[in-house]
Amino acid sequence: MHKFSLFCASALFGIASMGAALPAAAQADHGMSHGAMSGASDASKAYVAAMDKMDADMKHMTMTGKPGIDFAAMMIPHHQAAIDMAKAYLASSEKDAELMKLSQEIIAAQEREIAFLRKWLAAPGR
Repeated sequence: MHKFSLFCASALFGIASMGAALPAAAQADHGMSHGAMSGASDASKAYVAAMDKMDADMKHMTMTGKPGIDFAAMMIPHHQAAIDMAKAYLASSEKDAELMKLSQEIIAAQEREIAFLRKWLAAPGR
């Protein structure tokens, strides 16, 4: 299992264990202060933008009280942030072969999972 998959599994456990605190947790600020961003690379700025978008998307979700639906809905922006960050790394001037391979794997895996989650959410009776 890749380190990123382990991270996702750990994050999922954390989300599941928070229960009623989930909306507050979704509002956590992952951004950097503007002062810290002044020397950041374009890729680093894109990582922060991806996290900020994820936070905003998750913050505006209304929990249904149905654990499966809430889980699936919250995971979509979480996975999209991973895709956006991986794409930003691939677009950067740094070309570490291992990180490039991992980024490509993250994009493929997360796109499959988002497609599954959307299909699952759209199924009749949800």
